[in-house]
Amino acid sequence: MIGNKQQKRGIFVHHAIIEERRNGSVENVHFGIIAGVNDKKETVRKFGDIKQNVFFRSAAKPIQALPLLLTDITDKYGVTDEEAALFAASQRGEHYHIAALESLLNKLPVQEEELLCPPSYPLNKGPYEKMLREGKEKRRLYHNCAGKHIGFAAVCRELGYEVSGYWRQEHPLQKQINDIFSELSEVPQNLIKAGTDGCGVPVLAIPLENMALTYLKLACPDMIKDSALRSAVQRLGAIMNKEPNIIASHHFICSILLQDDNIFAKGGAQGVYCFGLRRERLGFALKVINGSEEVWPNIVASILEQIDYSNKETIRNLRALKPNSVKNDSGHEVGTIHEVFQLKEL
Repeated sequence: MIGNKQQKRGIFVHHAIIEERRNGSVENVHFGIIAGVNDKKETVRKFGDIKQNVFFRSAAKPIQALPLLLTDITDKYGVTDEEAALFAASQRGEHYHIAALESLLNKLPVQEEELLCPPSYPLNKGPYEKMLREGKEKRRLYHNCAGKHIGFAAVCRELGYEVSGYWRQEHPLQKQINDIFSELSEVPQNLIKAGTDGCGVPVLAIPLENMALTYLKLACPDMIKDSALRSAVQRLGAIMNKEPNIIASHHFICSILLQDDNIFAKGGAQGVYCFGLRRERLGFALKVINGSEEVWPNIVASILEQIDYSNKETIRNLRALKPNSVKNDSGHEVGTIHEVFQLKEL
């Protein structure tokens, strides 16, 4: 069974997870840890030290969206599923993201200047360069976390909390989020580690195996005891699977995985990725220790292959997103990417 006892650890134990080779010689090595948990709350697959505390980063966004979905805000203000997906999204500034963000901001009693996230340009190269050509200035609305912050401000206004300071650890909204994290992860509040995320709100760290359990419950909400929270998670999962491109963008690992209605998935900065499988009733969490996101598709594809995942199309799509062939600027193969980890069955 997954335990709550945590040991003090200063550094990650290194285990090679990916090797990148050029002309047969190793050029780069990515280290990582992986945990897989079943619906008996047992760790059944592992690679490396899964007791390590790992910050969720943006993999927390689905959990952070739940306080809003516990209210009737979406019905009250006529928020569409496309717009609601932004509450859990790491949007990358594509035209469909900006249109949905503008619409959401027009519907909700929230002002852009109330958002903590700083003025930014889109993450994706295309819309970023287009805005520069058009002479557009940075906006809070273009920030990767804008949807989450709009949701935070909206739920504060709905529940009568002060909108100012919604990002502080002691704010009632953040306390509610911490309670939800503790319930889903089964890590006691006093053992959850807190930091500050890139956008300024609290970010939490728990053992990787508990992170996998959290995503298992997001995929399989029947495991959640609280009926209201269970319903909110069910709705969130349906929204994310319906609007996969909103969660990150097209041609991105989140969109590929969420197109498969058996999967609940979300990534976070610094190499964190989590997903849950509904039919198999398994939750997985991984951390690439050097923080790379580039090798997520290779690692997740290999995990799915190692458990003999039934939807081979999902695996093929991941392989197409990040082929194991390394090509130079002229399109010639000059190297290869190899998954060098084997999940240990427990």
